[in-house]
Amino acid sequence: MENNITHDELLDAGVHFGHLKSKWNPKMAPYILMEKSGIHLIDLNKTIVKLDEACHAIKQIAKSGKKVLFVATKKQAKDIVSAEAKRVGMPFITERWPGGMLTNFATVRKSVKKMTGFEKMETDGTFANISKKERLQITRQRLKMEKLLGSIIDLNRLPAALFIIDISKEHIAVKEAQRLNIPTFAIVDTNTDPTLVDFPIPGNDDATKSIALIVSLITNAIEEGLSDRKNEKDAEKTAEDEAGKIKVINTVVVEDDETTSIAPVTAGKAAGKVLRPRRAGGAPGKERKSE
Repeated sequence: MENNITHDELLDAGVHFGHLKSKWNPKMAPYILMEKSGIHLIDLNKTIVKLDEACHAIKQIAKSGKKVLFVATKKQAKDIVSAEAKRVGMPFITERWPGGMLTNFATVRKSVKKMTGFEKMETDGTFANISKKERLQITRQRLKMEKLLGSIIDLNRLPAALFIIDISKEHIAVKEAQRLNIPTFAIVDTNTDPTLVDFPIPGNDDATKSIALIVSLITNAIEEGLSDRKNEKDAEKTAEDEAGKIKVINTVVVEDDETTSIAPVTAGKAAGKVLRPRRAGGAPGKERKSE
């Protein structure tokens, strides 16, 4: 898929602004257009190309029915990422990255189950049978776990990919994904190493407008992938329903001595049989004996 994003939209969002020249990472050189007033400016032509590549790849992942985990713990990206991830039903981490989230996923799943167990205790009447102190401790622990893990409650297996805002801040997530060969998508600013991720998107990862624009394009691609998956499933279901329909019943003409009527007979019953007209005063196909 190709985005209809224009240079003007990227400029208005401030996607081209990088960091100070003194803070740059030399590996970002291919994506830097120029330096102005001590600040590196990103080549938006490269941004558009890389954005198209990332959107196409992430759309295919969504189309296959797999999950993409959004990761953004920096203040200016939290609300944007959580809102967009919820829009397409994807898991997200916007608080502290839980160490071993990927490499020790089984333990994280146990914590999630423990959290859901606490929630069940509140609804099944268990709270009524424990002391006030214990209720308070459980409630505090549940709220803490819900804040950290509540957004991944439906993540029953490792995600198929990660979409990250600021790979310098989320370096632990990047390393865990690399260790497990999980594809990574990320906005890479001029102070980062783009070779650490599989699908780098050169852009400003600090400005709210820049983050919002790029994240919305990524989630739109995921939404398209989910829509294509649904359409394919609907088409398959329709084809199966039509294949399972009973064949149209054939009709044959049966003639009588006095009247002619049309009797519905299934093709299977009619096959290989000859229907003869009924003779007057006797059984079909037989003549009466003369007295």
